[in-house]
Amino acid sequence: MNIAILSRKRSLYSTGRLIEAAKSRGHAVRVLDPLRCFMDITSDSPSIHYNEEEFDQNTFDAVIPRIGASITFYGTAVVRQFEMMGVYCVNESVAITRARDKLRSLQILSKHKVGIPATAFANNPDDINGLIREVGGAPCVIKLLEGTQGIGVVLAETKKAAESVIQAFMGLRTNILVQEFIEEASGSDLRCFVVGNKVIASMLRQGPEGEFRSNLHRGGSARLIKLTAAERRTAINASRLMGLNVSGVDLLRSDRGPLVMEVNSSPGLEGIEGATRQDVAGLIIEFIENNAQPSRTKTRGVG
Repeated sequence: MNIAILSRKRSLYSTGRLIEAAKSRGHAVRVLDPLRCFMDITSDSPSIHYNEEEFDQNTFDAVIPRIGASITFYGTAVVRQFEMMGVYCVNESVAITRARDKLRSLQILSKHKVGIPATAFANNPDDINGLIREVGGAPCVIKLLEGTQGIGVVLAETKKAAESVIQAFMGLRTNILVQEFIEEASGSDLRCFVVGNKVIASMLRQGPEGEFRSNLHRGGSARLIKLTAAERRTAINASRLMGLNVSGVDLLRSDRGPLVMEVNSSPGLEGIEGATRQDVAGLIIEFIENNAQPSRTKTRGVG
């Protein structure tokens, strides 16, 4: 098979592992920087240009999108162009944008009765007291909608602190979510790596002492963890509702069961492979081998 990986850098761990896994299974691989692609949008023969090359519907058998949050709009436009050309995309453009929109994804999960932390969203500073009340008061978590890897996430331990942080963010005209603080999680969460309809690897991430965020980029640690049946079902269901074939679902263990924090459309491989010793990249390539067919991409999920 001819496989394209949409990634800004081939030196990134996840991109490198996908290249290695694909080549070890006899496939040809190209890494394309999505920002260097431009699109010829026509009704008879849509194509993608990359430097001096032109790619049509016969160039690649499959595309693996590794679209960073900062280039979501243009990156998903490139994925969508491949879809218009009939090329199989592991994660489709609609699913990526659905998962990347934190508010929309939580609304979808809520609609389908998937457990999530109590969450409130507002635009007017006059509603701050209501926001804090609806998530059970302080302490509470305040998140930038555009934040990634734990950036733009604040724990407000008192009502006064929450009011000040929310006022500051609103004054900057940034969109935020306010969520309940799950104290019993003790600064840890679960990363469930879903491929197809199966959790292929899972790890527990623990934040350093004094840190409620468990992101590995924030200095957290990770170890292999065995999921409960409920946690496994929740992760698979959340990924399915987003319409993703490959995803990283982040869960909190709460007294009322697993709660979904986020569904990631381009989950990193380094942490999960290091913690679990699982060949995650190889399992992604195996999924492509079993599912890639021309014009098979279609809108999945809900919302």
